[in-house]
Amino acid sequence: MAFSREELIKAVSGQMPAMRWKHTEGVIQSAVMLAERYGADPVKAETAAILHDVAKYWPVKQMEAIIKENDLSKDLLFYDKPLWHAEVGAFVAERDYGITDPEILDAIRYHTSGRIGMTLMDKVVCLADYIEPGRDFPGVNNIRELANHSLEEGLIAGLDSTISLLISRRQIIYPLTVFARNDLIKQLEANV
Repeated sequence: MAFSREELIKAVSGQMPAMRWKHTEGVIQSAVMLAERYGADPVKAETAAILHDVAKYWPVKQMEAIIKENDLSKDLLFYDKPLWHAEVGAFVAERDYGITDPEILDAIRYHTSGRIGMTLMDKVVCLADYIEPGRDFPGVNNIRELANHSLEEGLIAGLDSTISLLISRRQIIYPLTVFARNDLIKQLEANV
């Protein structure tokens, strides 16, 4: 059963605090803008952005059960719980909202970590999550400026900020994030 845009918005916004929905609205706006600028499908970008945080406020035990019971990326269980909502969100987008487009599902799945070989849609949604208008963290304006010229440069700066923050807090870094960053640098070097 396919959900309309309005039905998706109603269903997803009801699962999070108002401030988080405001963030999601900013990601939707930014994802559509980036999609239009860089040649991705803006409707798919909007759908992925609407759903990107669908499981963000689910109980940790519920997310853990979904990961274990549905053969999702179990390695996530060894890393920070805030990463879990992306994998669970992609699963829920398909199971509960009938999203079958792998481009949308992968953009949801990798919006927090990135991955090697990120697709255009992966890049759009991940970067939109960093630069949405409500974000306010050191370096965000630089990431926004870079995003005006290059998805890859913007994402590298975003991933750098995440990695630096985790290092400053002595937290474990999910390897896929480092691999994604390195792959984006290789992509830029290959185009020089």
